[in-house]
Amino acid sequence: MKPGEAILLAAKKQAEGEVEVHKANIQVYQTMPAGIGEHSDIVEAVIAELDKLAAANDRLEMINTYFNQSILSAEKSLQ
Repeated sequence: MKPGEAILLAAKKQAEGEVEVHKANIQVYQTMPAGIGEHSDIVEAVIAELDKLAAANDRLEMINTYFNQSILSAEKSLQ
């Protein structure tokens, strides 16, 4: 794997992880809104999580759109 491919693969995995973290946070707000003491405005907290989710998803889409061949090459070399 080339160094540039490793960097793109790491960026992709980081974005995928961030997507999952923000989805999980939103699910917690949905199921236990009263249990989140530090956030008195649940709607604002969910909107903040959605904004972070959108940013990570946008990053993932850009990587897949513009660097997909490099990512595929990097993933193939790991197998």
